[in-house]
Amino acid sequence: MKTLKILAVDDHQMTMIGYKYILEDAEFEDFTVAMEMATTFEEGKQKIEQSVANSDLFDLILLDIQLSPVVDGVPSTGQDLGVIARNISPTSKIVFLSSFSDNYRINSILRTVNPEGYMVKTEINEIVLKEMVETVLTSPPYYTKKALIAIRNKMSTNIHLDDTDIKILYYLSVGTRTKDMGDYVPLSISAIENRKRQIKEIFGVENENDNALIASAKEKGFI
Repeated sequence: MKTLKILAVDDHQMTMIGYKYILEDAEFEDFTVAMEMATTFEEGKQKIEQSVANSDLFDLILLDIQLSPVVDGVPSTGQDLGVIARNISPTSKIVFLSSFSDNYRINSILRTVNPEGYMVKTEINEIVLKEMVETVLTSPPYYTKKALIAIRNKMSTNIHLDDTDIKILYYLSVGTRTKDMGDYVPLSISAIENRKRQIKEIFGVENENDNALIASAKEKGFI
């Protein structure tokens, strides 16, 4: 019987041990599961690179988003690791398992990594984990309910924004002041203000405050 090789990368080790116990103990029709674990971005990257060097790729890679803080702009998130895995191990299926269910993060990951699945951790149980594995191997993608809602919200609008516009919306939504946004968006403060005015016009809230813009953007699935 075939052995399905899975790599799980999550900084919460007890969470991964739970996944490992469930999946290795589960009964699948034509394979068994062997799961390796990594708790940091660097450890996960090394395991993926080693599997490529050995021509023994992982069949499925499970990634949390928030692995460690970014230091000096060096990539270190699960999303960064997903991009690497997609490039060097293209036959591996990639599924994100994260506590984040906001539209911004989910749609950003879909755009940059195009994973075979996205699961919100609060919706994960033994049945869902087993169902996810079976689905991504035969007929991906697999999304839990909250992830699917975020994707559908984004698809239901005809509004088109570029990455900079979406970043401005996101940082507004988490309470970042415009004068501090230059730390995250590569524009001058005046350029950010101009962009914000244009975004308000796009959403039809040009005469209202930032809260109205955030509410409209959330309603349409952008944040």
